[in-house]
Amino acid sequence: MSDDIAAEVSFSEIREEHLPQVLDIYNYYVLNTTVSFHTEPLTLPVMRESVLTGEPRFKSYAIELGAELQGYVGIARHKNKQAYDSSGEISVYLKPGCTGKGIGEHALQFIEKRAAELDFHVLVATVCSENERSCRLFLKNGYERSAYFKEIGTKFGRRLDIASYQKIIGRMQV
Repeated sequence: MSDDIAAEVSFSEIREEHLPQVLDIYNYYVLNTTVSFHTEPLTLPVMRESVLTGEPRFKSYAIELGAELQGYVGIARHKNKQAYDSSGEISVYLKPGCTGKGIGEHALQFIEKRAAELDFHVLVATVCSENERSCRLFLKNGYERSAYFKEIGTKFGRRLDIASYQKIIGRMQV
């Protein structure tokens, strides 16, 4: 991403007014790609619950360039067991047409900084293995492939693999 564009990209917590666009972005991937393993479009109430969790550490953020929403990035609970509280699962979704411009990398850097401020130790991202662009994004930014599950999902009549990438961002404080 050019320095000019990077300086113009901003992040803010997702608010109610962002939800229709966030839903459209996510449902595009549901209906047209293997980026999401949902096979049916989400509804506005389901998306609201997903990105407006009310939990102080698990939040989603709008990615904006100027006044236009480019996508969103978030930290979700990795597993619902207390021992995992220092780990977060991250996601980045960009509007179609906004990929390949460096916005995803900028979003990843933002969410890592935010996660460190919230005392996360490990970040995990799980992606469909055929989503080569996301796989490259995580590897390029210091994530290691830590798991690979073959034929774990089925979408569009095909069996799909997933890969998990992780990055240790904090020092262990027990």
